[in-house]
Amino acid sequence: MVKILLTHTPAMRRGYYGDRALAALAELGEVILHEGEAPLDPTALTAAADGVDIVVSDRMTAAPAEIFASLPSLKAFLRCAVDIRNVDVDAASRQGILVTRATPGFAPAVSELAVGFMVDLARGISRLSSAYRPGVTDAMPMGRQISGSTAGIIGYGAIARHLAPILAAMGMTVLVFDPYATVDDPRFDQVSMDDLLSTADFVFCLAPATEETENLMDEAAFQRMKEDACFINLSRGNLVDEAALEAALKDGSIAGAAMDVGRAPDQMPSPGLAALPNVVATPHIGGLTPQAIEHQALDTVAQVAALVAGEVPPHAVNADRWARRLHR
Repeated sequence: MVKILLTHTPAMRRGYYGDRALAALAELGEVILHEGEAPLDPTALTAAADGVDIVVSDRMTAAPAEIFASLPSLKAFLRCAVDIRNVDVDAASRQGILVTRATPGFAPAVSELAVGFMVDLARGISRLSSAYRPGVTDAMPMGRQISGSTAGIIGYGAIARHLAPILAAMGMTVLVFDPYATVDDPRFDQVSMDDLLSTADFVFCLAPATEETENLMDEAAFQRMKEDACFINLSRGNLVDEAALEAALKDGSIAGAAMDVGRAPDQMPSPGLAALPNVVATPHIGGLTPQAIEHQALDTVAQVAALVAGEVPPHAVNADRWARRLHR
């Protein structure tokens, strides 16, 4: 029987895997569960995966080169997330081990949070609600109407393609910057980064995290934004120079920001930024809905099923170098 290690802690299983996916996984092989409260570090992962054929990994469990060199029985490393930056794919490939990722089934959930962020920034909902609880009513600033405003979306991936029509339906002009994609929807205008930053009332950061996009939003980028504009980050904290963002928020270069990601552990917003009065921050909850979580968990089940059937699973990233096949 195929041996499968699921690296999620008990808390992560409750929040990020679910009973239905776990039951389906158990039908495909012997499932070994990680029962510790903390994510597996490389040493613990190596010990837990000894003799295992397949690892189904949570996003916090890193897989450096030594993992793959130390596990002669391992055939495949499946990530229950889209982000595989902490997986050494080259090292896995050298050992003939397959690496896969899940598809972004969280696009609707993250898009809905993006709209919520925008409305909150436009009307000050979080801030005014907190002030009104103890009865403070002497600070009721004029809000901004979203209909008629301009949204600028950086990156035209799965989330952006779901979000852009929603913003257009709300009466917004939608601008998109992505040098690697063609925007062929007539409702949206594909523009340069400079034009987007200087025109948009709400800038949505949805580009992927790569070496090229590291600190994409730097001091110069925030200085190009309008003083009454707001910045919304739902991609990764790596795209933002946080010192530059903090300075822009404090000196009034931009009006506000909202973020569900950052450079704190587990890609959460940094506490220093989250504490600013013109910031709305949530602890990386964008994809935390039952539908989004089950989508990715069931993706890994489908991938394990393909492996058991002797097939290359969908969303493999190094199938051309996969040498360690399961014996049927």
